Amino acid sequence: MFVAGNLLPKSRARLVFAKLSQGNKAAVAAAVAAVSGTVTVASVTFLSDDVVHPAELPWEHLGLFSSYDCGALRRGFQVYRQVCATCHSIEQIHYRELVGVTHTTDELIEMSSEVDVVDGPNDEGEMFERPGKLADRLPKPYANDEQGRAANGGALPPDLSLMVKARHAGQDYLFSLLTGYCEPPAGKPMMAGLYYNPYFPGGAIAMPPPLSDGGVEYEDGTPSTISQQAKDVVEFLNWCSEPEADERKKNAGQYMMAIAFTAIATGYYKRFKWSPYKTRSITYLK
Repeated sequence: MFVAGNLLPKSRARLVFAKLSQGNKAAVAAAVAAVSGTVTVASVTFLSDDVVHPAELPWEHLGLFSSYDCGALRRGFQVYRQVCATCHSIEQIHYRELVGVTHTTDELIEMSSEVDVVDGPNDEGEMFERPGKLADRLPKPYANDEQGRAANGGALPPDLSLMVKARHAGQDYLFSLLTGYCEPPAGKPMMAGLYYNPYFPGGAIAMPPPLSDGGVEYEDGTPSTISQQAKDVVEFLNWCSEPEADERKKNAGQYMMAIAFTAIATGYYKRFKWSPYKTRSITYLK
């Protein structure tokens, strides 16, 4: 086996990633270290494996008392719209679900109205096009799967609605995949139309490198490095997979407080009811 990257202790690597993502939001592409020598957490790969395993990264929104960063979600949605949406869909998300998460209601109304949606039938039995509205799903890049395959050399770009949950170590895998493109090693032949990515099973992927430095101009002025774009869009895709995560954590805190109060009240009531029996003295006389 071999160990990928110039290794740092796990705690220090987490600190480096966290500082960069909080500073100018220029997160280190930690997973690329398996092939480029970037500083990262240790990632052990056996020579018998056909894929490099992604390093574990400190995603802040996964903490027990953490929530999604709405700024990162807005940037991630921008990356999706300008880069990923040309091939991939997010069919399970509606515009209305983004209200208060990435944009305001007025912004999303304007955004959805820019899309023509096929609706109907009308009174004459005909389908018709209308401007989009908040209740509509995010638009698909292709009308059907066959059109998608024809436009991508026979490979159908998957829907990204649940992609984070559909892959092992979803966030780490997607970040590593997006930042892990490189030249194939010596002796690794690549078929025409395929690109080398050690994090993809087999190492050959039909999707060309989607991200580039400065490829997206962020509205808030955040430097749009490859790693920053990957971090933001992965966090957005994580939200798409679990939009209820923040509410679930909030409810869990309330439930735990209720359980703690119930436990204390039950303990007090038990002591109150049993105290006469536990403190009484029984004397037996002949």
